[in-house]
Amino acid sequence: MANQRLKVLVVILLGFSAALARFPQGPQRVPPPQKIVREGIAVEFTIEPSGNEHGGDLLEGDDATVRFKITESHTGQPVSRLHPSAWIDLKRTGPVPDERQCREKVQSFLQSSFNRRADIDLNGYFILTLNHEPNVSVIDPLSGFGGSKLLGLIPLVSPGEDWVLSADQKKLFVTMPDSGQVAVIETSGWKVLTQINAGVKPARITLQHDGKYLWVDNEGADQASDGITVIDAGTSKVVAHIVTGAGPHQIALSENDAYAFVTNKQSGTLAVIDVPRLARIKVLKTGSLPAALAASPLSKAIYVINEGDGDVVVIDAQRHEILTRIKMRPGLRAIRFTPDGRFGFVVNTQANLVYVFDAATNALLHTVSVGQAPDQVSFTRNFAYVRSSGDEFVSMISLTDLGKQGADAGVTRFPAGQKAPGLSRHLSAADAIVAAPEDGAVLVANPADQMIYYYMEGMAAPMGNFQNYRRDPTAVLVLDRGLRETSPGVYTTTVRLNGHGSYDVPFLLDSPRILRCFDLEVRENPQLAKQKEIPIRIDPLGTVPVGYAGDLGVLTFLAPGVWQQREWATQASGVYEMNFVPPQAGVYYVFFQCPSLGVQFNQLQRWTIEVKDRRAKPAPAPASKNLSK
Repeated sequence: MANQRLKVLVVILLGFSAALARFPQGPQRVPPPQKIVREGIAVEFTIEPSGNEHGGDLLEGDDATVRFKITESHTGQPVSRLHPSAWIDLKRTGPVPDERQCREKVQSFLQSSFNRRADIDLNGYFILTLNHEPNVSVIDPLSGFGGSKLLGLIPLVSPGEDWVLSADQKKLFVTMPDSGQVAVIETSGWKVLTQINAGVKPARITLQHDGKYLWVDNEGADQASDGITVIDAGTSKVVAHIVTGAGPHQIALSENDAYAFVTNKQSGTLAVIDVPRLARIKVLKTGSLPAALAASPLSKAIYVINEGDGDVVVIDAQRHEILTRIKMRPGLRAIRFTPDGRFGFVVNTQANLVYVFDAATNALLHTVSVGQAPDQVSFTRNFAYVRSSGDEFVSMISLTDLGKQGADAGVTRFPAGQKAPGLSRHLSAADAIVAAPEDGAVLVANPADQMIYYYMEGMAAPMGNFQNYRRDPTAVLVLDRGLRETSPGVYTTTVRLNGHGSYDVPFLLDSPRILRCFDLEVRENPQLAKQKEIPIRIDPLGTVPVGYAGDLGVLTFLAPGVWQQREWATQASGVYEMNFVPPQAGVYYVFFQCPSLGVQFNQLQRWTIEVKDRRAKPAPAPASKNLSK
């Protein structure tokens, strides 16, 4: 019953293996393209390994590139700006599903039921939050896990400060100042691959356009350690430490990655680094307290903002000479360019202003009043979003009329929560507002509310929110696993093949209406056979115990994720016990993990416990029977 203590008793069985081959394996190569024609539209499906380590075979555990080429059937012209949906799902009936079975399968996937999810969803995305605790939250916004949107937590050695994704989104790099390291996270399995010793207090991090080097700033205690650590992103090895001047530092790279530019706030200088040589070649005196910088590929210049002087210093990115200064007011905090590099936005935290200038002419165009203590700016196609740390409002500046003579910058705002973000003791320099995969939508992390808000342009307030379960989300990031148009009419994504056997690939296009299930064969990977075996099984009390004295973590959710409890079970003679008090009637999901054996919450079958209200008529079966399921 609700508000009564429930006791869960289990035993652990060792040596349990669930990794049995489901299909006979034979010679197989990359499948040929599969093509259909419907309603004057041709859809061609191809899938191939992302690498060549297995000679072109599609093997479980490997990454593969999925492509759908959509053209007009008569002319062959590509059809752009579509939003196709697709899934990869293990066959459960017959070799080839008919049209009705394919339609039913797609309908079940669209309902976002946890009990009927595709093995691989080619449409989803994940929300990642950098927390004040030493972990990263992974949130599944479309379906959720066990009634909760929280898919998992990635543990860190110490709290993260800044992060960056690799271009292929396979790796996430997180700076951890307290431990002096950068964590390398594999996004396919949500696990930390390694920690890189990255100097004293690594905070800000930047990845080159070509993905070769990571640039990490160090706020050293002395001149010998204050500078930049350079890391090879492929090997996770430190290749250089370059002394630049007294920090804090921010980093920008030229468009061709030939030069790195580093601000030295206390020194009042900008260091120029030759990237191929990994050597400092010049130091420019920029002014009082250079706080941030940004590069514009349009003007081929570097723009440094001086917090103390209140101006923007424009520097030629090739000749490394100061070209001009754009006068503003002291108190400048951040600078960022629109995606096309044309318009620069400068945030003044002290004056509650945003300045907009034209990189083509270096002329100041607009001075815009925004909320209290603005400190960040982000972009969608049509708007700039300015986060205010001093109040709960986000200001939106329209990009449509920028640069038009006589036009004012249109400003609107919406409340992103109940509290001002600055009320949280945990703020990060990483972005708290990012564009969502849906066009014209953003996600806003509010650490004071411990929430992530979803806002769609045109609305007066956010459409919804995602809990971060009592953790302050200091920054937010989107990992998009959906199909994206990578060239005209070609929609692509990269997936991890997490199983072997015969699969259906349902494809859906709304307009014109096209639905079809393609076929896919994935071979078993012998190298993963032992790794796939789960070394334990959780059974209810009543099975003979084996006396394994390991760690057993228990996670309990109240559907739909409005309450949760995490704790370690206690053990005596092979029997593990965990107690919890249900706060209300409802359905509770219980998940188990065993870190010492590498078993995560999503690898073992969950238990379901139904809790009745005190006033409800008691069920004829005893409560202990429900606990054993």
